[in-house]
Amino acid sequence: MNSSLKKPLWRCPKCGHEFVTRNLWHSCGRYELSDHFIGKPPQLRQAFDAFVESAQKCGPVTVYGQKTRIVIQARVRFAGAVVRKHWLDASMWLKRRVEHPRLVRVENFGRLGFGHHFRLTQRGDIDHPMERLMREAYRVGQQEHVYGTARGGSSAESAAGA
Repeated sequence: MNSSLKKPLWRCPKCGHEFVTRNLWHSCGRYELSDHFIGKPPQLRQAFDAFVESAQKCGPVTVYGQKTRIVIQARVRFAGAVVRKHWLDASMWLKRRVEHPRLVRVENFGRLGFGHHFRLTQRGDIDHPMERLMREAYRVGQQEHVYGTARGGSSAESAAGA
């Protein structure tokens, strides 16, 4: 399917968050990102900011603070973080299972792929391999597996260039 056929996103009238389908269940609310970092070491916010910057290098994203987590969204949510006392549980949705030194847990979503959880404690934890994974996750967030690539070519060709 051509990327020009993407349906417009639906905006929740209560919280303003956007979704690919109307009335998609979500934790409707407006939460400040800074609230997640109250009483936490400043290097956690720096690590989070680097995580978001790696997503922003891929293209436009929206970052939403939710009650218990922070999500990063292109068309769909593809990455996020839960701020713990001494680390970030940073996650990415990928279509395949991967390995990385900071990987601590993998969730199997069946045919939808895998949720990868990384333990981050400082800005430098976002290394080149993680940035490549973020580019791959961003393509999932753009729904390239549904619509194809935005620039032409196949998703496999894009993945090879990651």
